[in-house]
Amino acid sequence: MWPGQQPPGGEQNPQAQNNPYQQPGYQQPNPYQQPGYQQQPNPYATQPMWGAPTPPPGGGGNRTKLVAIIAASAVVVAAGVTGFLVLGGDDDDPAPVSKGSSSPSVSGSAPASASAGTDDNPRSGETEKPTVAGWKVVVNPKWGIAFDVPGDWEVQSPGLSQGFEWEDKKKSDGYDRILQGGTAEYKSKWCSVDSDKDGKVEDTALATVGSKGAEGAKSTDEIAINTPAWWVFGGYTEPDKKSLTFDKKATPFTTASGIKGSYAWAQSTNTPQKGKCDSDGKAITFGFKNGNSDYVSWNLYGAKGVKDELPKATIMQILSTVRLHGTPTHN
Repeated sequence: MWPGQQPPGGEQNPQAQNNPYQQPGYQQPNPYQQPGYQQQPNPYATQPMWGAPTPPPGGGGNRTKLVAIIAASAVVVAAGVTGFLVLGGDDDDPAPVSKGSSSPSVSGSAPASASAGTDDNPRSGETEKPTVAGWKVVVNPKWGIAFDVPGDWEVQSPGLSQGFEWEDKKKSDGYDRILQGGTAEYKSKWCSVDSDKDGKVEDTALATVGSKGAEGAKSTDEIAINTPAWWVFGGYTEPDKKSLTFDKKATPFTTASGIKGSYAWAQSTNTPQKGKCDSDGKAITFGFKNGNSDYVSWNLYGAKGVKDELPKATIMQILSTVRLHGTPTHN
């Protein structure tokens, strides 16, 4: 059974209609609901029903793409086996995506790179002080969230949203996706491959962490249970669902700064693998409320069962640093 009839969508985490991960009742307006982004009743309604998950970023088939959207006026597309980068549009309403380009193409003045990083773009976390010595601060101004990551992680531009997109013929545009902002990557070039043999190499990170909105959620438990499976599905198993499992009950958790919420895990085992960078995956989602009392989530996903796999102890230490940051800019 999937935790939802459809993925929690983009930055806003709106899960649309057919969310395989929708737990019982998990229905709500999902702007990322592929086909025209139709919205539906609360995706966080919890109504367990998942069929079977599917394979991608390092995890599965080439039908899933790694998606990155930057809030800017320019349009940048960097496509590859695992994904493409799009600049322009709103995090909660992705700009049209190009589906076949394998090389970066830039138009406009916004800086960007195929790795989705923007070194010329100020990163709001650079002026912040981490709560863990030697670590770096990651900020998501849209949702008023901050947390720390180890010093060897790469912090992305605060205006960047990353996630996954996969084929869904039931959607108007033929795709479904899940996105989050305020991201950081661990070993961004953990695995590299030229999947379509066009001479351009696509990189897969060992792990990625970020945060997003959870519009329509009714509790932190719903967010925690219904979200992580989508990250594993989109990044590692799509279109296979049989290899994916997730916690049926959320665990209460309080961060070092005093934020109370709930977390839950999802993971895949023996996922069908076809490519060099394919692997099983794991993900954890922590649901809580931000300074505007809006439901939001912190999400971390990564490769499972591989050399240098990110240990649970490190993941929980990162989670413990989650805190509120300024006034959320999301309206």
